[in-house]
Amino acid sequence: MRRPVIGNAHYARGMVTARAADQAGADRATIDLLGVLAYGELSAFDRLAEDARTAPTLGGRAALSVMAAAEIGHFSMLEEHLRGLGVSIEDAMRPFVAPWDSYHASTAPRSWLESLVKAYVGDGLAADFYREIAGWLPGPTSELVQKVLADTGHSAFAEREVQAACASSRQVHDRLALWGRRLLGEAVTQAQHIVAERDELAEFIISGSGDLSGIGALLKRLQSNHGKRMAKLGLT
Repeated sequence: MRRPVIGNAHYARGMVTARAADQAGADRATIDLLGVLAYGELSAFDRLAEDARTAPTLGGRAALSVMAAAEIGHFSMLEEHLRGLGVSIEDAMRPFVAPWDSYHASTAPRSWLESLVKAYVGDGLAADFYREIAGWLPGPTSELVQKVLADTGHSAFAEREVQAACASSRQVHDRLALWGRRLLGEAVTQAQHIVAERDELAEFIISGSGDLSGIGALLKRLQSNHGKRMAKLGLT
């Protein structure tokens, strides 16, 4: 007696179940990505608003205030998108509060110039990392992430301020160069902690990059971009 039809039916149901599980994992990874970005934007707003009050000039205070406003605008965009997915932004952000707060506590700037370098280099590293992942997301979500990660206008301002300070003092240059290298290490460590604690996000990144060698290539690109940013600041 032949029974392949029953076997095929079981196989087909198994395939459907596996695809459903894969999709559910991808959906959770997407929520995680949007959640970590949202808390990053909220944290950036808090930090820039605070840094603006320590600016040595009114121009600097205004520039950072505008940047802070852009960050909270990005936060609102993420909140709206998550709401459309049936997820509250508070729930999406909650798993990432501790690692983000730990990163900011370990990289608290001690001066106005360190604040600018952190905004330029530290935030740039995070943006590079999440921009790479965004390329593996569905169209509308990918477009939103790219928009959220777009430069808010602080790049040129930070470059002018830091370059001028470094040109006037070798001691300032050396101190900020060391600070920039520390930010790279802290940012990579923070990203590793976040991914290690979120299984679906880790699987999404591994599958998106191809394999572990793909992740290695991703890290090299991040380091290369970091070097380019340091050079633009004059911190070679």
